[in-house]
Amino acid sequence: MDIAADHPDFPRQFARTRRFSLGAVRNLTVSPDGERVLFIRSGGGSDPVGRLWVWEAGGERLLADPYALGAGTGGAVTAQERARRERARDLSEGVSTYATDAAGDLVAFALGGLLWTVRSGGGHPVTVAAEGPVADPRPSPDGRLIAYVTGGALRVVAPDGSGERLLAAPENTEVTYGLTDYVSAEEMGRVRGFWWAPDSKALLVARVDTTRVRRRYLSDPAQPQLPPRVLRYPAAGTANAEVSLHLLTLGTGSGGAARRAVDWDGGAFEYLPAAGWDAHGPLAAVQSRDQRTLRVLAVDTADGSTRILHEQRDRDWVELLPGTPCRTASGALVHPVESEDTRRLRVGDETVTPAGLQVTGVLGTAGEDVLFTGVDDPVEEHVWRYSPASGCVRLSGRPGKHEAASGGPTTVLDGLTEDGQEVTVVRGGARVGSIGSLTEAPVLPPRPEFLTLGERRLRSALFLPSGHPAGGQGAAGGAPLPVLVNPYGGPGMRLVLRARHWHACVSQWFADQGFAVLVTDGRGTPGRGPEWEKAVRGDQLTPVMEDQIDALRAAAATRPCLDTERVAIRGWSFGGTLAAAAVLRHPDVFHAAVSGAGPTDQRLYDTHWKERFLGHPDEEPENYDRCSLLAEAASLTRPLLLVHGMADDNVTIAHTLRFSAALLAAGREHSVLPLSGASHLVKDETTGARLLEAELGFLRKALCR
Repeated sequence: MDIAADHPDFPRQFARTRRFSLGAVRNLTVSPDGERVLFIRSGGGSDPVGRLWVWEAGGERLLADPYALGAGTGGAVTAQERARRERARDLSEGVSTYATDAAGDLVAFALGGLLWTVRSGGGHPVTVAAEGPVADPRPSPDGRLIAYVTGGALRVVAPDGSGERLLAAPENTEVTYGLTDYVSAEEMGRVRGFWWAPDSKALLVARVDTTRVRRRYLSDPAQPQLPPRVLRYPAAGTANAEVSLHLLTLGTGSGGAARRAVDWDGGAFEYLPAAGWDAHGPLAAVQSRDQRTLRVLAVDTADGSTRILHEQRDRDWVELLPGTPCRTASGALVHPVESEDTRRLRVGDETVTPAGLQVTGVLGTAGEDVLFTGVDDPVEEHVWRYSPASGCVRLSGRPGKHEAASGGPTTVLDGLTEDGQEVTVVRGGARVGSIGSLTEAPVLPPRPEFLTLGERRLRSALFLPSGHPAGGQGAAGGAPLPVLVNPYGGPGMRLVLRARHWHACVSQWFADQGFAVLVTDGRGTPGRGPEWEKAVRGDQLTPVMEDQIDALRAAAATRPCLDTERVAIRGWSFGGTLAAAAVLRHPDVFHAAVSGAGPTDQRLYDTHWKERFLGHPDEEPENYDRCSLLAEAASLTRPLLLVHGMADDNVTIAHTLRFSAALLAAGREHSVLPLSGASHLVKDETTGARLLEAELGFLRKALCR
């Protein structure tokens, strides 16, 4: 394979560092007094094993190292933990997540299916005797018990291993207690399935029944001796899991728990995007199947009845805002509201954020203050604090994509900047320390030029070969560059950011192989307001494709080094669908495509995600026909490479196999690259590196012949 001599190590580095994610600081928790900061970080940019750390008094201290505990990479991973990591796009091993008591003292985590605890103030990790492989252990607020899930049952045990007891047992193999269901984790961001009461005497627990959900059987053709894995996957238009909530009040001694079902209209509101329990009682958010109505419910602990605290409606869909609903110390409800084409924050009866500041998530409350993230420039995302006294104040400084965690007087700012990850500890408004990120710097740092293009002011990033003159004019008499359009383009993700993220690194690598790489965030992507996001309702391809073409033409109009006679497009997931559609529908613009893990038959994708944009397939079938590619196979006239992981449980390989069959039946030449054992995330180092090289070889052959 002909690989450019410049930066030949990048594909291997990219794969070895798992998209430059290893060594990053993550899962930050600040103790209520603000003195300690817990976090997970592996041993370096090439080390996949997560370790538990604490920052205190200006220094870092290791709390739990899987190698020191004799667990290596974490031992056997339970099916529940494997599913959680896949839904969370977690590429690490070892200690992957943890939970603490209210004081931040007792820390519990699962490793190799065992339950471990450690004290953040000091001491060594110890195992706690528990029943079966442990998933999602969480200490009670007072630290006297630890709840965990095993085999779909919810159990509790004391930190010393005493008092182990069953709280809720599944009635059959299709029922679980304390876990989440597929679409809640994959599409709604709800990864939890139980919540402690602040007094530690009760829990709010999700029960999931997958009896009605259709099965999918995922096998590995490279290992035919292994049985297929059964996945409960609710495809668009089919039945979802039945999700309910239950209040479990703990008895004394070895007794179980008194149980009351939480009452709401599950027929009309079958989705449970969020739940929790604060000082004012249990709280739940429920959403209708068409996603046009979202209710926030207060739960009565005496009888399980509910009352509506707030209802939000939208003609297209109600966007779920991470971190909401929640309440301040006085009980004021914090939730989003859309006005003046802005997703704003309301606290109680007052809208507290200004028009133009798009709120992207709530990070927590302290007293009457609210910590949140927001976008007032589409290429940046910052941390803000609202307080009744001072209004909205931005806390993060440098350009980038920022998040935060707080406790007491301490706020930890976690920013992905143009120089990489920066984690800063701030107390009382002053910087008091930092937590070191151990991620590797890319051998080829990205050097994008940020552009605003066309009538819709499309935000784009243009990557040119290192050493190429700024402004894309090119040397006098120099040959123009073939163009690689490299978008995601879909909901929920922006790529044009003033931050050194992995996608920008890949774009720069392709640029240094001799391409002008253009990345554009068009309609449907977040950060530009509700109208921008919802412009794709009913048609996820046409407006998105228009924006990619408009950005390409606008960029080429001022940069003669872009050769519009040689244009390729590549993408993964939604971007893969977009890439395939580009060469099918616009072969005059796009001359080759690499489509990775792209949904080509929208009816095969899950209920919550797909029905949000296209409606129910029985009610609006034309939307699914408009956005599916199988019927258009005969229109292919350009080189097309289809790539797909054989073990993908998010976008099943059936999408690519059916599309390839339709292309073959139509007599259209194309290439298919199956990735044995790979899921929606390519984790294997060799596969990840060689995949980039294979794409490069394909694109060169397609555009440079």
